[in-house]
Order: sequence, then structure tokens, then C-alpha cells
Amino acid sequence: MKGAPGAATGADPPVRVPGRAYVVGGAVRDALLGREVHDRDWVVVGATAQQMLDAGFRAVGRDFPVFLHPRSGAEYALARTERKTAAGYRGFEVHADPSVTLEQDLQRRDLSINAMAQDEQGRIIDPWGGQRDLRERWLRHVGPAFVEDPVRILRVARFAARLGEFRVHPETLELMRRMVAEGEVDALVAERVWQELARGLMESQPRRMFEVLRDCGALRRLLPEVDALWGVPQPAQAHPEVDCGEHVLRVLQAAAAAAAPLAVRWACLMHDLGKAGSDPRLLPRHVGHEARSVRLAAGIAQRLRVPVDCAELAAVVAAEHGHVHHSAGHGAAALLRLLQRCDALRRPQRFELVLQACLADHLGRGGDWPRQPYPQAARLRAALHAALSVDAGALALQAQQRGDSGPQIGRAVAGARERAIEQALQRQAG
Repeated sequence: MKGAPGAATGADPPVRVPGRAYVVGGAVRDALLGREVHDRDWVVVGATAQQMLDAGFRAVGRDFPVFLHPRSGAEYALARTERKTAAGYRGFEVHADPSVTLEQDLQRRDLSINAMAQDEQGRIIDPWGGQRDLRERWLRHVGPAFVEDPVRILRVARFAARLGEFRVHPETLELMRRMVAEGEVDALVAERVWQELARGLMESQPRRMFEVLRDCGALRRLLPEVDALWGVPQPAQAHPEVDCGEHVLRVLQAAAAAAAPLAVRWACLMHDLGKAGSDPRLLPRHVGHEARSVRLAAGIAQRLRVPVDCAELAAVVAAEHGHVHHSAGHGAAALLRLLQRCDALRRPQRFELVLQACLADHLGRGGDWPRQPYPQAARLRAALHAALSVDAGALALQAQQRGDSGPQIGRAVAGARERAIEQALQRQAG
């Protein structure tokens, strides 16, 4: 990893980085793990902000001095230290000047595996044992300053989702529990919580994020509706995994295995929230949990400012996943009503995401369920294709010419769609 990125070629004068530049953080970690490195962040030691500007770098950091390389666009941050001044993740005073050493800069980082640097000759600078923890598969905090930033709880959980075989070190877990108990998590703003959750959901082992958050007590503070699912029984015949919390994590993991997009993964996490509020007299069938799930998911979406596409898909999946599962026995009229409730005729691409979430729900059951076929998806796709093949505009025009009113036109279009669906089902069965 020699030289700074974006070095000029040919006759272009090179861009000289003031001071000494080191690659830091994730790029070093991923290279040592044998993973592909996409972006490199740099720390500059022994330089001032004015020197960076004079060299052509562009300042972009609002809270601390970060600069963009004039050619490559790579981020260069001046080495800095931080001092806690108030609650929450914004309550810091940043100190950056040429006297700050690389070791001091690395000491303020969250985990040892993220507190390594590499110089221009490729040498690893590792004052806090990051290489050891990579070998031993530990997520270990760098120092006592870890407790000063509650975002680090979310970051540790997210790294557990990315590096699924890594475990949170017992001492780090204890610090996280103390931070939760002292209310630091409550100071997190909604946007930052969602940002970290969304990134963790898109990792290869998203269930690990929620396991870590639950283990330290943060899940109960951030997503109490999800935390409440543990210990809630499932009907054993349909759900051999028995526990609702375990089921949701299996569903989420099935979505990750299928490389599902964020909206699908969020819908999987939200789909069964209402089971935690079931009337004990109705257990374990959880009658009516769908409507409760829709309501709870909407509350979370508002609280965390979840993007509209994620929130809307979660609402549809929560309301209709049971009907999708049972649609194998539906006739054409019932299938059309289901498609209409899902707004599939207007938004067929979103309906495909609904089916992805429902398939993950099927695969997220225990026992032999994941090995059983799921013909519902193909049947509903065929029904939707048939319904969309009906020229509703032409039928409406013909009905108007006959003098039919609005309700009559609607019935005519629905009847044509039902017949098209019935024919499609017959072809599929034959």
C-alpha cells in the first residue's frame, strides 16, 4: 500500500500530503482478513489544517478536520484526540494539531481490529492488539474511552453481523451493558440508530446484530417491540422453532441468504411483532396478531424515521403474510382480492418483494419446513400476470358505451380478471 491514492501521472505535478499519511481502520482490517478492500481512509500525522488546504485538499469535516484528496477524492483526517463533554454521541471536544501521535489517534477508536494503521512501506502499526484479536476472533474495545460514545454499541453489533464468527469479548460486553444501564443508549438520535441498523441488516449474518443488542440490553431500549418476542411461544406444529424471537431471526437470516434488499429484511424483522401482545387465552395461535404487527411496525417507522419504502413493505407483509401462506387453496376471486389488498396491480415490483419476504418467513421455520416446497409464490405470480393482462381501460370504455355506472364497470373489470386468473391457474395445474 505504497504512496497516497490519487497520485498524478505523466506531466501532472504530484499532490504532496503534508506530514505522514497512514491507511487506517477498515482497510487494514479487511486486508489482513483476506477480504476485498473497497475504500481507504487515511490519517495524517504532523500537519495542520492550513497545510492541507495549501496542498490542495478540500475541507469537508464539520465536527473534526477531514479533507478530500484533490484528485482521488479519498478522505484524509488529521490525527486527533477526543474528550467527552456531554451525554450522547455528539458530546465530544476534538483536539487536532501536529503534536497528536498516530498511537493517540488509534487509541480513540472503538475496537482493536479497527485501531491498526499501515504506513507507505506496508508496515502494520498495531499498538492495541488488533492482529491478535483478528486471529482469536474477538471484538474487543480499545480502552476505557469506549463507554463515552453510545454509537459504539451499535457498531459492535454491526461488526458481529459482518464478521459472524467473531465474538464480543466479555469485558467489552460488560462495558456495553453498563452503558445501557446508565442511559447512554437513550441519547442516540433516530437517524443514527436507523443508519447503523440498516447497515447491519445488510450484512451476511444480520441475526448476530440483534443477538448482541439483546445480550447487552440495548435491544430492549431501541426496539422493545422486537425484544418482546423472546419467550413468546409459537404453535409447535407450524413452528418447530417454538420461540417467536428465534423465528424472526431465522426469517431475517433466510432473507440475507437470498441476498434480499433492505426493505425485505426490514419487513422480515417486523412481520410478527404483534405476537408479543397476543391474548394468553388465544395462545399459541396468536389470533389477530397481523393487525397488531402493522400498528407496532408503523410506530417503529415513525420513531426511527424509517424510509418510506421499508415502512410500506413492512406494513403489507405484516398484514398479508398469513394470507399469502394460505393462498395455495384460494380460488381466483380470493387471489384477486389478495392482490388488490397488496396493491399488486399498481405495484407489481413491490409485490415481488412481498413474496420474497413471505418465502423467507416459510424458510425461517424449524424442523422440515425449510425443505418443503413453496408453490404459493409461483401461483400468485401467475395470478398477477393474468390479472395484468386484462385491458381494464378497454373494458371500462365498452361499459361506458353501454351506459354502465362506476360500480358496474368495476364489477366487469374484476370479473374479467377473475376469469383470466382462473384460466392461468388451470394452465399451471395442467
